Amino acid sequence: MRRVAGLALFFTGVGMVIALIAPKCLVTALIAAICLLAGYNLFCSCP
Repeated sequence: MRRVAGLALFFTGVGMVIALIAPKCLVTALIAAICLLAGYNLFCSCP
């Protein structure tokens, strides 16, 4: 289940980064980065 949540968070972050070709707001860029990091950690930390 953690892998599914991690994959969803990772691709949510990827989609946000694609939507932010030219970042208009620092908060949105930070949220995208947090989603990418959390998704990567949840997806890759499973044995």
